[in-house]
Formats: sequence, C-alpha cells, structure tokens
Amino acid sequence: MKKILVTGGLGYIGSHTVVELQNSGFEVIIIDNLSNSSLNVLEGITSITKKPPVFERLDLRIKADVIDFFQRHENIAGVIHFAASKAVGESVAQPLYYYENNISTLIYLLQECKAHSINNFIFSSSCTVYGEPDSLPITEEAPVKKATSPYGNTKQISEEILEDTCSVHPQFRCIALRYFNPIGAHDSAMIGELPVGVPQNLVPFITQTAAGVRKELAIFGNDYNTSDGSCIRDYIHVVDLAKAHVVALERLLKKANASNFEIFNVGTGKGTSVLEIVEAFEAVSELKLPYRIVERRPGDVVSVYADTTKANEILEWKAERSLKDALSSAWKWEQHIRNL
Repeated sequence: MKKILVTGGLGYIGSHTVVELQNSGFEVIIIDNLSNSSLNVLEGITSITKKPPVFERLDLRIKADVIDFFQRHENIAGVIHFAASKAVGESVAQPLYYYENNISTLIYLLQECKAHSINNFIFSSSCTVYGEPDSLPITEEAPVKKATSPYGNTKQISEEILEDTCSVHPQFRCIALRYFNPIGAHDSAMIGELPVGVPQNLVPFITQTAAGVRKELAIFGNDYNTSDGSCIRDYIHVVDLAKAHVVALERLLKKANASNFEIFNVGTGKGTSVLEIVEAFEAVSELKLPYRIVERRPGDVVSVYADTTKANEILEWKAERSLKDALSSAWKWEQHIRNL
C-alpha cells in the first residue's frame, strides 16, 4: 500500500478524500491542527472504512514541527494538500492571517517534499483564481485575473509557487484541482461539513437554519445580473470531488501526466443560483426555510461555473451525483449531528 499524506485531512473535503483513498487501498496519514474540524471526524472516517488512518495534530505554520514530522515518517509516496483557511469574507477581514496560513505552510511542505524526494503533489485550488469571468462556462485556459479577495489571491500565489517549483524540479509532479462549490455529505452521515462557529458556506447555513440552530438564512444580495438576482455557483457533491483527488493522484503515481504541472477544473458544469438552492432544499426537506436578503458580501463574484471537458476526457472523471443527492445528504448529516 502506498502511503499518502493528507494535510487538513479532518476537514470537510479532506475527510471525504481520506475515505476514498482508503477505499482505493492507500495508507493514509492525516495532519490537521483542528482549527476548523474535530477529532470526531476521525471516528467518522474509521466507522466508514473500518480502518483508522494515522493522525497527527500539527500546525503547518510551525516550521520546526513540519521538519520533525517528515523526519519521523518515511516512504510517503504523495501529498494531498488541503490545509488552508477558505472563507472569502473572513479573508477580506483578516488578510494577514490568510497569507500566513495559506502560503507559508505550502512553502514549508514543498521544502520537505524536496528534502525527502516526495514528488507527487495534489493541490487544493479554487475557481476563485478566475475572478469575475469574461465568459461562461470557465475553461482552464481562462485568464487568471486579479483576485477579488485575499483568499482567492492565496490560491493564485500558491499555484504560481507550485508552477515555479515544477519548472526547476522536473522530477516533481503536481496537479492543481480548481474546484467549484462542494456541498453534501457522505451517504452514511458519518462525516460531512462541520463548520466551527457561524458557517461561511451556503449549504451548512441552510441546514443549520432548517434544524433551528440559526434563526434565518442570510442571502447576500438579490440585485445581481442573474435570472433571479442571486449569485450563481457550480455546486458539486463532495464525494464526487473526493474521487477526483484519487484519480488525479493515481495519474501522478503512474507518471501519466502530460507535464509536471497540470490544472483541472472540478465541477458539474452547471450553474445554480442561491435562491434555486434554497428552493431545491425546501423540496428535499419538505420544510419552509426562513430567509432574508441582506447586503452584498465583499469579494463575491456574480456567476461562476465550470467547463469540465478537460477533467472528463483526460482524467476520465465526471461528477455523478445530483444537486438533490447533495442536499439530501447534507440534511441527513445535519439531522445526525443534531440528533433530530
């Protein structure tokens, strides 16, 4: 079994990817500082796969601890790097924290990969690198524009760091997955999105409102140039997204990559508005969701959805689960953690 390091492996996307890696026969080591996750997630992963992954609580901002980790863990075949802060609005309010947490940690990881000849690296990137797109759907050839938030900028800078690293170390192979808006939970309801504090993403805010944890849902603006005035995003089931990471990793391990730095969009190829998500959730849950329209949120773009042709054809990966599947699983997860 090949040993794979997953940073941020107890986070939302990371935990689902750990499950898919273990189901595919990989041995997994998780690093997480638990800043936006919980040790309960480890129990959830184990309950699904029947095999506890190795876990170390570690803050990647502490370089000495990163060095020590790699000295103690040998024969790591690849790294999937999720560990980062990810909220657009929060990044606008706390830019320095985002630059430290998202960029310095990547550098420390790459330095240790180089020192220990770990040459397969999957990076958790984001559609935010495209900014406000000129045309839709967005292909990987779309220009990377000036970021609309510090969070988006950290993803742009991180991709540049990775591309520069690949250019001087031809044996180092990296795939950056630019994904869109992950939602949903594992079918077992043993793991799902578990935000600390007030949710920064739409669907957990919806499910918490439906569960009575929140009084009402805030919708940030209804005066955008869209069919119903609310923002449009490409919502992908988190399990589909997790499977894309396994496929990308296997591509690198087989040395099937066309170049040593590749980029793929990971989405459904379909845009859905915020109000359409609310309507779809109400249909799935058979509940009426209280919401109010509030001011636009700084850093939000109007409409973003993917052209997934490249991932479909080259990675032979495609999103399989529907919006209804995703919202049903998210609600099932919320009910599970609230004992409803």
